[in-house]
Amino acid sequence: MQITINPELSLRTVELEDANAVFALTDASRAYLREWLPWLDFTKEVADTTAYIEGCIKGHEAKSSLSLAIIFRNEIVGIAGFNTINHSNKIAAIGYWLSEGAQGHGIMTKTVLALLQYAFEDLQLNKVEIRAAVGNAKSRAIPVRLGFTKEGTIREAEWLYDHYVDHVAYGMLSNEWKLVKVK
Repeated sequence: MQITINPELSLRTVELEDANAVFALTDASRAYLREWLPWLDFTKEVADTTAYIEGCIKGHEAKSSLSLAIIFRNEIVGIAGFNTINHSNKIAAIGYWLSEGAQGHGIMTKTVLALLQYAFEDLQLNKVEIRAAVGNAKSRAIPVRLGFTKEGTIREAEWLYDHYVDHVAYGMLSNEWKLVKVK
């Protein structure tokens, strides 16, 4: 699967052939990403990234998740997609990360917009959620910028190496997406 956002930016299904590039990006961004992502200590070598991608492929085949490589200027700069897709309830949860060097180009806002379009128009979902740690201002700015509704705070939602962090939950409904598209 591929989604072209503009000539410089696209999303495509993450593949086993991406393991070296995704691991190298993760490793180079380790200190930066570790502040908010709990899985860095479990990603120590390319084999760990390969196992992650194998899980992504299984999730995509089962239609229960979708992980996409973010391609900016012909290089993988992050991963985004649906951590979960619940077809019974027509809800998906978006997750994303972007390397530090790729920040400041509007990449993630455009990526999440493309994911919303896919969720509501292709998958015919009713709701998309994004959760981010209370202190993660950059990740929280995305749903705020795109008009998501802040639905509440989930206390101690995630173990982050040596402490719990609360998450802010944001949601967008299909009928709200139609209003975003019109703007």
